[in-house]
Amino acid sequence: MDIDEKIKKIEDEIQKTPYNKATSHHIGKLKAKISKLREESIQRKSSGTKGKGFHVKKAGDSTVVLVGFPSVGKSTLLNEITNAESKVGAYQFTTLDIVPGVMDYKGAKIQIFDIPGIITGAAGGKGRGREILSVARSADLIIIVMDVFNPKHYEVILRELRDVGIRPNEKQPDVTVKRNKLGGVHVSSTTELTHLDEKTIRSIINEYGMHNADVLLRNDVTIDQFIDALEANRTYIPAVPVLNKIDLADEEYLQEIKKQFPDAIFISADQKINIDTLKDEIFERLKLIRIYLKPQGKKADYEDPLIIREGATVKDVCGKLHRDFVRNFRHANIWGSSVKFESQKVGFDHVLNDKDVLRIILKK
Repeated sequence: MDIDEKIKKIEDEIQKTPYNKATSHHIGKLKAKISKLREESIQRKSSGTKGKGFHVKKAGDSTVVLVGFPSVGKSTLLNEITNAESKVGAYQFTTLDIVPGVMDYKGAKIQIFDIPGIITGAAGGKGRGREILSVARSADLIIIVMDVFNPKHYEVILRELRDVGIRPNEKQPDVTVKRNKLGGVHVSSTTELTHLDEKTIRSIINEYGMHNADVLLRNDVTIDQFIDALEANRTYIPAVPVLNKIDLADEEYLQEIKKQFPDAIFISADQKINIDTLKDEIFERLKLIRIYLKPQGKKADYEDPLIIREGATVKDVCGKLHRDFVRNFRHANIWGSSVKFESQKVGFDHVLNDKDVLRIILKK
């Protein structure tokens, strides 16, 4: 029996098992087995495709990947929002390689990749799908592009992304597992657990060959999230659903689809409808902020801001500029919403806000 058959057999057993407190430990063990088998399958298929992968060079302030089925308009969209020239055609599999473009927006240079269209079963290797989807693992944001007349593709794409270890729009579970040589399994939590009990946790980690460990949970995690934490190779990436070709749909149909996708961006890449709205959403979801640098004795540079992530500190900016700024840092002055008064003196740990003006003072 091959790996896929084993997974199918276990999935059938899970389907037939009624989920309740008495069976949760058994279901947890079965799900852990599936996860291990999938990882084994990935390793086998990866080892057989050496030299055939897609190699992409990251550049700019952030990276965005366009993911979707063939012929949904990804190439047209890439050409519209970036400086790329991706081949466009009204037939499937026009894009046969990774096409990069750069979106210059609000002072940020955002790299956007148009990857080949995926198909159902991509995560299992169909249509080079595993190699294609692996590009998305290193992205800062995934744009799920769909034809407005095929919204059912959304769940398929989410499933394919999950099957290669990507968790779109999920937060990483706060779980710590410390393996010990002796002492058995000790479970503690800082919150009430409504999905897991100690028996289920023991059953899952035993499946991973751990019989002595300290387990600490700071979230009310599910069985699947706990397994993800044990695998430790999941990536948690924000994703935005985009429905394209709205110029071809009537208003009544669009209203129905908008009820299904209240958080989606509805566009027409061909007719340039809502493109600026999408650019705004990309910038916002990447959580980028602009910092204007003010050299000592000079005016602030409002033309070429430094782009950093929300939550970044003065030390992060110094590190991005040059290591000498970290080594010789004395203090900084800030003008902007992150301080109580203009030209406030701050240290390394000060958290910056969008459009702050920053002057760094170095030791002489």
